[in-house]
Amino acid sequence: MRIAMVGTGYVGLVSGACFSDFGHSVVCVDKDADKIAALGRGEMPIYEPGLAALVAHNVRDGRLRFTTDLPDAVDGADAVFIAVGTPSRRGDGHADLSYVHAAAEEIARALTGPAVIVTKSTVPVGTGDEVERIVRETAPAADAPVVSNPEFLREGAAIGDFKRPDRVIIGIEDERARPMMEAIYRPLNLNRAPLLFTSRRTAELIKYAANAFLATKITFINEIADLCEAVGADVQDVSRGIGLDNRIGAKFLHAGPGYGGSCFPKDTRALLTTAEDKGAPLRIVEAVARANEARKRAMGRKVIEAMGGDARGRTVAVLGLTFKPNTDDMREAPALAIIRALQDEGALVRAYDPEGIEQARALLEGVEFTRDPYEAAKGASALAIVTEWDEFRALDLARIARIMAEPVLVDLRNIYPPAEAEAAGLVYHGVGRPVRPELAASRSDSMSKSAASG
Repeated sequence: MRIAMVGTGYVGLVSGACFSDFGHSVVCVDKDADKIAALGRGEMPIYEPGLAALVAHNVRDGRLRFTTDLPDAVDGADAVFIAVGTPSRRGDGHADLSYVHAAAEEIARALTGPAVIVTKSTVPVGTGDEVERIVRETAPAADAPVVSNPEFLREGAAIGDFKRPDRVIIGIEDERARPMMEAIYRPLNLNRAPLLFTSRRTAELIKYAANAFLATKITFINEIADLCEAVGADVQDVSRGIGLDNRIGAKFLHAGPGYGGSCFPKDTRALLTTAEDKGAPLRIVEAVARANEARKRAMGRKVIEAMGGDARGRTVAVLGLTFKPNTDDMREAPALAIIRALQDEGALVRAYDPEGIEQARALLEGVEFTRDPYEAAKGASALAIVTEWDEFRALDLARIARIMAEPVLVDLRNIYPPAEAEAAGLVYHGVGRPVRPELAASRSDSMSKSAASG
């Protein structure tokens, strides 16, 4: 099949590369000439494990190419995917569909024969209807059914998600599009990935509903973690206990500093706005969005409390800046709100991240960025683990304790067993974990001595 992918952002680039790896002929098009030139040199605009090698392999074999010429990409294509950005619109939370609408009009003008137009971008319910209207008005004679095919890619694991999906959702209104979409995804038959055909509006809503539900699971376990701390229970065991129930499942039940990234915050806002406009408010999702925003700054306060309630003039080491590991994405990362909360209380922040430092520089002022975790920890009064990169899972905790001014570890991802950290000489604070009675007094004494010496 011949595929044109309009947009070389996260979704478009990963999808285009994976389709080409299936054996399809793919042309990825973008207006950003610098980005296209960089892709031509094998330079990726995003960090995603395995993506550079996948792109290089398929470019070399002639199945994948990049261009700024949309008519050239669309000419002769069997399917044209729209994979442009849909950021939150300032002021009202609606998804900004201007890029989608512009792409639809350009595609319609460029069509030279029958083709399926597929919306891959995350868009509100009814967007497919508007895309269809734009295509018909722009090119009345065009034979181009409009399809919704939402993506479900996790940053850091996107290639695996694309090639071994739980499901592929395809929303159609014109049955002529069905065989084309089946042919495009036929390579997944070996993995028995289910292709679920629905109406177009249903497919659009499935994407938002899925993200809102996952955001709800994250927020739920975070609030349970707060209750665990209040009553002396362990959220790790609570998560395991409820996750073993097949009706609930273990995924997305890891307590932490809240969700971020390019999808959950934006998509929950867009879903809430749609629901409000349609007179069907989603009170649970409203509470989730509010609770998640509050939690990020609350984690900053948690670090300050671990320091005895006073951070002014003292250094806090922050490990992990991106919203999750295996990406360089800083969009709405919890670390942003946490660091600002620390700075608001007068703390000096020193930070390290394996991939996100360059992106963080543009978003954070007054932060000292370091080359490794130990440089960040040296002389710090507290060390906070914010993102669970593999690199942070086997730190030399004894070394960390020796080089810190005050050996306080705030593990916002519950990476380390408390006993292991305590044995290394650290005063440990996790999320939703009880303080062992025998350590409470020693913690208090340690903090008092540290504050006095400082």
